[in-house]
Amino acid sequence: MKNGKQPEKGGSSRILSLTVLFIALCGFSFYLGGMFCSERDKIEAKDVTSTTTTKAVASPKEPTVSPLQIKSVSFPECGSELQDYTPCTDPKRWKRYGVHRLSFLERHCPPVYEKSECLIPPPDGYKPPIRWPKSRDQCWYKNVPYDWINKQKSNQHWLKKEGDKFHFPGGGTMFPRGVSHYVDQMQDLIPEMKDGTVRTAIDTGCGVASWGGDLLDRGILTISLAPRDNHEAQVQFALERGIPAILGIISTQRLPFPSNSFDMAHCSRCLIPWTEFGGIYLLEIHRIVRPRGFWVLSGPPVNYKRRWRGWNTTMEDQKSDYDKLQSLLTSMCFKQYAQKDDIAVWQKLSDKSCYDKIAKNMEAYPPKCDDSIEPDSAWYTPLRPCVVAPTPKVKKSGLGSIPKWPERLNVAPERISDVHGGSASGLKHDDGKWKNRVKHYKKVLPALGTDKIRNVMDMNTVYGGFAAALVKDPVWVMNVVSSYSANTLPVVFDRGLIGTYHDWCEAFSTYPRTYDLLHLDSLFTLESQRCEMKYVLLEMDRILRPGGYVIMRESSYFMEALTTLGKGMRWSCRREETEYAVESEKILVCQKKLWFSSNQTS
Repeated sequence: MKNGKQPEKGGSSRILSLTVLFIALCGFSFYLGGMFCSERDKIEAKDVTSTTTTKAVASPKEPTVSPLQIKSVSFPECGSELQDYTPCTDPKRWKRYGVHRLSFLERHCPPVYEKSECLIPPPDGYKPPIRWPKSRDQCWYKNVPYDWINKQKSNQHWLKKEGDKFHFPGGGTMFPRGVSHYVDQMQDLIPEMKDGTVRTAIDTGCGVASWGGDLLDRGILTISLAPRDNHEAQVQFALERGIPAILGIISTQRLPFPSNSFDMAHCSRCLIPWTEFGGIYLLEIHRIVRPRGFWVLSGPPVNYKRRWRGWNTTMEDQKSDYDKLQSLLTSMCFKQYAQKDDIAVWQKLSDKSCYDKIAKNMEAYPPKCDDSIEPDSAWYTPLRPCVVAPTPKVKKSGLGSIPKWPERLNVAPERISDVHGGSASGLKHDDGKWKNRVKHYKKVLPALGTDKIRNVMDMNTVYGGFAAALVKDPVWVMNVVSSYSANTLPVVFDRGLIGTYHDWCEAFSTYPRTYDLLHLDSLFTLESQRCEMKYVLLEMDRILRPGGYVIMRESSYFMEALTTLGKGMRWSCRREETEYAVESEKILVCQKKLWFSSNQTS
């Protein structure tokens, strides 16, 4: 066209012919493809129908999905330097994090590419733990071989090494006459500790958990809390003794408990700077203590007029600290309940007028939390510098409103209605189901209910039914509610049981070899899309004591894979039927063997 001439007619005809030929070929190809697909669909449909018919004749209950299978695996041993490895509170990683408010002691879990895929060995000379109740007063030295705490705290009677054992005489910095005398004094100030009103407690900065251990005989279930450290191993001592404990610190994040959970909180010279940072640590205590619950403090600045000389300070400084403490507690609706000698007690108010007063005063500090702040959000949730006011429903869960222990275990709490589908009849049904299941568990695992099992974890509880069915046995149960599931943990606490939030894609906040029995119910059915199975099982192996047991109640789909992984961790496993012998669900009972590192002398 550039020279202005028309194109030749022959060229136009060739283009038209090629176009027609291309369209014809496309149509023929489409026709052949349709015939092929139709025949393939007929064949596949015929196979499915044939298979389904055959299965229906053989067994109408047999699952049509093939079980999950994985290749055989054998996990190597970790080095002996990892015998006390706590992945999310690892001292070797502390330097990566800030020192402000000791935030490096909080949970900082390694990424997937840094996770260990090995089996943690016990210390050289490890023995099966002494059985409860003797374990409360003594443990094997080689199981928790920490000389530093023995040298530093023996003069305060925390513990004493004698031969091949540690002995726990029940002393403490603030109770030189023994923990029992100390608790007797406390009960004189708080009569509610004697009649079942107070059932759950938390001990912040717990030492070797002697306070929590003494309260067990008084019907009070205590979570002892302390951070991971290089020397003292407070939580490890507590769990070795058979006393509930968990690694944790009040720093920049909320503790992993719902609001209004504990009947009492306790600090015996726990070295938490309560009056610093605007009292934000006290606000966290306020959040987790239920209405009309108690906060107990012994040590500085209580009784400063007599004690200040021994605290390397002045009377004026201690008076200032005490006045500031009292002012902060009053501003967040605590009132002083009682005080005698070294023990002071405050009670959390449930009176609406106190919280309304805070809300109306725009200059008040701390302010009242607004409705956008979820009081139960407690998994990697920052501390909030505000007061969580009890709702009308929560007030009905306050001390004096909920039944006393043990009646409260079987009464549906008000907060069950906050759970989707939750009801009193649902709780009753759940309890009945677990009583039946535990009865069956004791047949397939006769050690359950005896002194061979003390520290128990229910890895994914709903209402604490498994723990409730074991309440008369010589065990305590840590009830774990997934941070991704429905928030049922308030119901667990309202029933007088204890527990924590957790995400099983991460390591649990405890030392190795701290539980005798781990129980799970459909955990992998619920969480396998998020968490790789082998890492969950390796974590279970880490926290399970040698000789300890695992009960995995799971879909039949996972049984082969779980058995393979268990074998790779040197567990001995056997498959058992459920109490109703259904095909879709099985029970895998495993026991962890005692073995020693090939690099050790034992």
